Amino acid sequence: MYQLIQKVESKYRKQNVVDVRTGDTVRVYQKVKEGSKERIQMFEGVVIRTDRKASLTSSITVRRIASGVGVEKTYLLHSPLVLKVEVTKRSKVRRKFLSFLRERSGKSARLVAVDFDKKAVNTVADKHAEAELEHMKEEAAEQHEAQVSEAEAAEKNAETEA
Repeated sequence: MYQLIQKVESKYRKQNVVDVRTGDTVRVYQKVKEGSKERIQMFEGVVIRTDRKASLTSSITVRRIASGVGVEKTYLLHSPLVLKVEVTKRSKVRRKFLSFLRERSGKSARLVAVDFDKKAVNTVADKHAEAELEHMKEEAAEQHEAQVSEAEAAEKNAETEA
């Protein structure tokens, strides 16, 4: 039974995922669909929880303070909506779940930074996600060009009428 589950999960699992640990400060790039438009939203914060690293359901919980309010988002690392996870800072922690950061603010919420090789950690090439990112950029450029050409045509029509 376990082998069958592994086989099904392997279809949907990303080949390479960034090694994210609790205490890391990360930038998560997520694809957001609003109506017929798609865009990429970036969320930066501290990873306060990691779950099941080897599984398809492996997730991270990222926390940040936005406008004086604590905001937490949970991301599935193997989700097709999560395009990229970038580790910007690594901190020394001794726990897997940093729930104590919820009650703290200011200096008491600081974590001690640790030196690490940023390039080695963040160089995970997911060809599918990169292709999706390029495709979205091309679509945005085409839409922009179409809007510019429509504006020019409307301007010419206004000039000919006057």
